[in-house]
Amino acid sequence: MATCKIVPVFFYYSFFVFLLCFVDTDEDTVKRCFATFEEKFFQTCEKELAKINIFYSEKLAEAQRRFTTLRTELQSTLDAQKEASGASTLQRRRKPVFHLSHEERVQHRNIRDLKLAFSELYLSLILLQNYQNLNFTGFRKILKKHDKNLETARGAEWRVAEVEVAPFYTCKKINQLISETEEVVTNELEDGDRQKAMKRLRVPPLGAAQPVPAWTTFRVGLFCGLFIALNVTVILSGVAFIDGPNVWPLVRIYRGGFLLIEFLFLLGINTYGWRQAGVNHVLIFELNPRSNLSHQHLFEIAGFLGVLWCLSLLACIYGKFTYIPMQVNPLILYGFMLLFLINPTKTLYYKSRFWLLKLLFRVFTAPFHKVGFADFWLADQLNSLVVILMDLEYMICFYSFEVQWEDNAGLLADTDNQICNSYSYGVRAVVQCIPAWLRFIQCLRRYRDNKRAFHLVNAGKYSTTFFVVTFAALYSTHKAKNHSDTQVFFYLWIIFCFISSCYTLIWDLKMDWGLFDKNAGENTFLREGIVYPQKAYYYCAIVEDVILRFAWTIQISLTSMQIFPYAGDIISTVFAPLEVFRRFVWNFFRLENEHLNNCGEFRAVRDISVAPLNADDLTLLDQMMDQEDGVRNRRKNKQWKRSLSVSLRRPRLASQCRERDSLYLIVTEGAMVLN
Repeated sequence: MATCKIVPVFFYYSFFVFLLCFVDTDEDTVKRCFATFEEKFFQTCEKELAKINIFYSEKLAEAQRRFTTLRTELQSTLDAQKEASGASTLQRRRKPVFHLSHEERVQHRNIRDLKLAFSELYLSLILLQNYQNLNFTGFRKILKKHDKNLETARGAEWRVAEVEVAPFYTCKKINQLISETEEVVTNELEDGDRQKAMKRLRVPPLGAAQPVPAWTTFRVGLFCGLFIALNVTVILSGVAFIDGPNVWPLVRIYRGGFLLIEFLFLLGINTYGWRQAGVNHVLIFELNPRSNLSHQHLFEIAGFLGVLWCLSLLACIYGKFTYIPMQVNPLILYGFMLLFLINPTKTLYYKSRFWLLKLLFRVFTAPFHKVGFADFWLADQLNSLVVILMDLEYMICFYSFEVQWEDNAGLLADTDNQICNSYSYGVRAVVQCIPAWLRFIQCLRRYRDNKRAFHLVNAGKYSTTFFVVTFAALYSTHKAKNHSDTQVFFYLWIIFCFISSCYTLIWDLKMDWGLFDKNAGENTFLREGIVYPQKAYYYCAIVEDVILRFAWTIQISLTSMQIFPYAGDIISTVFAPLEVFRRFVWNFFRLENEHLNNCGEFRAVRDISVAPLNADDLTLLDQMMDQEDGVRNRRKNKQWKRSLSVSLRRPRLASQCRERDSLYLIVTEGAMVLN
C-alpha cells in the first residue's frame, strides 16, 4: 500500500533533518534543501495515491460484477424452484435432501453453492473496506509526521486537497454493496432470519485464527501437562514391569499412535509459525477463514489424544492387576480415535474433521480429481507417516493370527509366529508403497492437467521408493531363507536408497523450498525473498534435511551387523519420530515458498487479492506513527513478523511480473506494512 513507499522516504527526511542540526549552512541553502525534499516527498505520495485509486477502483468494479452475477443466478435458481413445484420456497428448502429428485438435488446444491459464494463475496468486500480505511489512516499519520518534523502545514493541506477527495476515500459504494449483500442473504437465502444470515457472513479478525476461548487455553495446559507426567510414568513403569524381548508387539501396536500425536503437536507449531511469520496458510490450503483450527486447537487435540494413549498403555502394562485383558486396550484406544474422526454429529470440530475426511478421499482417489495444493501436501505427510500405516497393517495381522486371547497378558506373550513383522507375503511391502503411489499418480494427474514436464520428473522421484521397498523386501525374504543371491539384492537396495535420497534431497531444497536461487543476492544459497527472520534457520534446515535424508545408512549398518538383538525394531522406533520431525521442518519452508510464489506470481486462490490483515493493524499503525521514532520501533517489538530482507525484497518479487499486471504490485507492497 502507499505507506510501504512513503515509510522509507520518512526515514530519509528524518535523517536529513537530523543532519541539518549539525551542519552550519545559510538559511537559503536550508530552504532549498527542504523544498527539494518536499517536492520528491509529495511526488512519491502522488504516485502511491494513484496506485491506490486504480487498485481500489478495479477491485470495486470486480466486486460489483460478482454481486450482479450472483444475484442474477440466485433469482434464476429461485424461479426454477417455483416453477418445478407449487410448494413455497421455504417448504422446498426444508424438504429432506434424500427425498428429492435428481433435478431437485441439483437445485439444492445450487442454493448451497450460492450461500458459499455470497459468503466469499462478503469477505472480499470487508477486506476491500479495510484496505480503504488503512490507506487513509496511513496517509493521515505520515503527513502529520511530515508537518511535525518540517514545522509546516503543507502536509495537512495536501491531505485535504488530494487524499480527502480521492476516489478510494470518497467512494462509499463499498458500504452499499455490503448492505445489499446482507439484505440478499437475509431475505432470499435465510428466510428473513438476519441473525442466521450474519452468522454465515460473519468475518473473523482478518488474517488471524478464530479467537480461542480461555477454557481452550486451560485445556491445552491441562492435557499437555498430564501427557508429560503420564509419559514419565509410562517409561518408569515399562522399565519396572516389562522384561524380555516380547515387548515388541506392544511397541509396534502403540508406536503409530505416538507418531500421530507427535505429528498433530508439530502441526500446531507449524500453524503458529506460519501465522506469526505472515505465511497465509488459510488461503493456501483454501480453508474456511471463518472456521479453521488454530494452533491451540491442534495442541488441545494432540494433548487429549496423548493422555488417552498414555492411559491405554499404562492399562496394558498393569494388565495383570486389572480384569481387563491387555489385548482390549489398543482396540479401545484406536476405536475411539476412529470414532472421533468420523463422528457425524456437528460437534468436536465437525467442519475441520469433514474437511480432512474429504481431503483424504481426494488423496486416495487422486487420478479422478484435479489435484490441489492441500491434496498433494497431505499425501506428502503420509509419506512421512508410512510407519503408522505399517503398524496398522501389523496390528490387523497380529489380532488376526498371533494374539493369544486366553492369556491376560497376550500382547507380551512369547510366540514363535513372526509372520506379521516380515515380508513373507508381500503385504507390508505393498502398504509401504501406498503413500509414494498416491503422490506418483497425483503427479501424473497434474501433468495430464497442465502438461508441465517437471511433474513427470517429480513422479520419477516417488517411483524410486518402489524400487527401494521391492529390493528391501527381496533382501529380507532371501536372507531369511539363506539364498545365495541375497547379497545381490542387498547391493541393489543400497544403490536405490542412495539414488532416492539424492533425488528427494535435491527436490526438497531446490523445488519444494526454492533455495539455491541464482538471484539470491545477499541471501547466500537461499532465495531472493525470505520470510523467517534469521538466515540461520534456513542453513540449519538444510543440514537437518541432508542428515535425515541419509539416516538410512545408520539403520542399514546397525541392522546388517546385528550388533544387538532387535536392532531393526529399535532403529525404526528411533528414526520414525525423526522423520516426522523432518517433515515438520519441511512444512515451514514448503509453505513459505508457496506463499512467496502466490505473492510474486499473483496465484492467490479464491479471488481474494488483498493481503490478510491482523485485527489490531489499524490500532498498531496509529500507535507506532504517533511515536517519536515512528515505525522504527516496530522491528524491536515484532521481530518475528518479518525480517528486513523481506521488506526490501518482496516488491522485487512482484516487480518481475509488473508488465503483466502492475495493479497488483500494491498488494504485495502492502504486506510489508501489514505483516
